Amino acid sequence: MATMGVLGPRGTHSEAAGFYLSRQMPEVELVMEPDIYDCLQAAEENKVDMALVPVENSLEGVVSITLDTLAGSEELTVVRELIWPVHNQLMARCKPEEVSRIYSHPQPISQCRAFLREHYPEAEIIKTASTARAAELVAEEPAFLGWAAICPARAGKLYGLTLLAREIQDNMANCTRFFLVEKRERRSEPWPMAKDRLGSKLLVICQIDGSKSGALYEVLGEFAHRGVNMTRIESRPARTVLGAYIFFFDLEADTCTGEAMQEAVEAVEKKSIWLKKLGPFPVLSAKEE
Repeated sequence: MATMGVLGPRGTHSEAAGFYLSRQMPEVELVMEPDIYDCLQAAEENKVDMALVPVENSLEGVVSITLDTLAGSEELTVVRELIWPVHNQLMARCKPEEVSRIYSHPQPISQCRAFLREHYPEAEIIKTASTARAAELVAEEPAFLGWAAICPARAGKLYGLTLLAREIQDNMANCTRFFLVEKRERRSEPWPMAKDRLGSKLLVICQIDGSKSGALYEVLGEFAHRGVNMTRIESRPARTVLGAYIFFFDLEADTCTGEAMQEAVEAVEKKSIWLKKLGPFPVLSAKEE
């Protein structure tokens, strides 16, 4: 049986997304990891066969540890992308008017600012390692304390909490992109997924000489001249010297020929200090179950 590392404990959005993917794969067991870095390390060290990690939230932006780890690894590659809808619920053992303290992961807290400001301006907000941990903490204490958790419905049910308010995120289009990551040597064969598939991408990571005027412009031109559509560009510090950056390009693999994509990447590689390709990989869109 194959194993998939996900951010635990049970009840997180990561666990729900992993469970969704595992149902499309033959005999996959989810392995809970304490943080995102541990998920990726477990895959790199063959402790699990693959890892599902968040890479970007539509409201809060990129997950830096995922990008930094992929940039620094020579072993890992991306084999799937999953777009997961984020639904935040307020759950507790007390009544809505009794809530005095609210627990959650920092991202859901940020994603629900308007709701919290309008309905619970006096409540103490406590940050936790995960939404599932927030639900667990609330479940451990008596109801009269007035503790509540912002968490997925699944987490609340796992820990016996009651729904106080549904869909409390500020933006109903809130979603998180996940990467399913494997070691290059293991890369598995694709499985049927036509109903969820949106297309295919290639992730290109490279370091460009920032001391050269127009260097980034020239790189972007290599993609544009060949009709390669770029859906996202991100930069992260190279961690070498101040002012040195690594760039991440998400490229649509279905909107151009394979020859055009190859030529563009080869041209960019000549203009880079170093370059690596992750993919191509299919992009899936899921509905929370």
